[in-house]
Amino acid sequence: MLQMLKTHRHAVATGGCIIAFAIELAAATLGGALPTPLPLFPSDNWWNVDVSAAPTDINSSAYITFINNGTTRQLHPDFGGEASPGSVSIYGFPYVVVDGTQTKRAVHFQYSDESDGVNHTTDQSYPFYPIPDEAIAQPHWVEGGEPGNIDRRSSADRHLLIVDRDNRHLYELYNVFYDGAQWHAGSGAFFDLNTNGRRPDGWTSADAAGLAILPGLVRYDEVFGPNEINHALRVTVRATNGYVFPASHRAGSTTGALPMGARLRLKASVNLSALPAETQKIFRAMKRYGLIVADNGSDMYISGTFDTRWDNGVLNPAFRSLTASDFEVVERGWRPQGGVLPGPPQNLRITSGS
Repeated sequence: MLQMLKTHRHAVATGGCIIAFAIELAAATLGGALPTPLPLFPSDNWWNVDVSAAPTDINSSAYITFINNGTTRQLHPDFGGEASPGSVSIYGFPYVVVDGTQTKRAVHFQYSDESDGVNHTTDQSYPFYPIPDEAIAQPHWVEGGEPGNIDRRSSADRHLLIVDRDNRHLYELYNVFYDGAQWHAGSGAFFDLNTNGRRPDGWTSADAAGLAILPGLVRYDEVFGPNEINHALRVTVRATNGYVFPASHRAGSTTGALPMGARLRLKASVNLSALPAETQKIFRAMKRYGLIVADNGSDMYISGTFDTRWDNGVLNPAFRSLTASDFEVVERGWRPQGGVLPGPPQNLRITSGS
């Protein structure tokens, strides 16, 4: 732990105070507190838009039939803790919170023409990503669990998500690897959490759709916090066809499949009252904000954070109680008239029949 802490220049009277100051000044924290205000991005961002009254897509039923693929696709929580107690392998996306002094590192990309931190005239990478050294050799800092110096790029996604809490900046990398001298990745993207900047059309991010990943994850702190989840959630499907707003990038052309950026909405008629309270909160967000298709993967897999406090004995059966047929597709590319996106609900009252 001491290697993760910045040196504090002022002497403090008691050892307890020294520890308190050191922890507060930690330069890099795995799963640390995110900068407020929450949710991430401005209140009028597409992740935070209320779609409960948005029109249903004319082809909604056909899209749901495609997802079901001749059966009934159940929801699955694609997040959790360690694969087994003390294991390197993990479920879900870890994320790292750093301060504004974290040293920037150059990353060399496979898809440099669509990545940030690259001089696109010379195709040369420059120091841009605040990657903490702990991610090199320590497990659990990179998606999948193995440290950055293990090369699993051919068999795993290996995302690395970093938040600069002082500047409210988000850096996301796909398929990372540290070769002993420098960092490599498939692609990388920067998002200013103070603005609604969208990727250029045709550009990917660390996600196939060109969207940010972290704002769409189910997080433990919000599920068990006092407030509702006020943002859409990230979902994968097995195949896609083009892209629509807010996505910027395609990763498939399968006839009958949803485009990247499409939004699935849990039907208002679905009764959640028999489910555990914490899962009801997750599913209420699916009714109000929906699920945004962000990548190709397993059908109806909902993304969340790596956190050892998750109880999959509760999550798995609750998610399996819902299927793709409980959802409808919001009109593709829909956005509020005039471009004004409503903010989170106010004075919300929850009833047992929600």
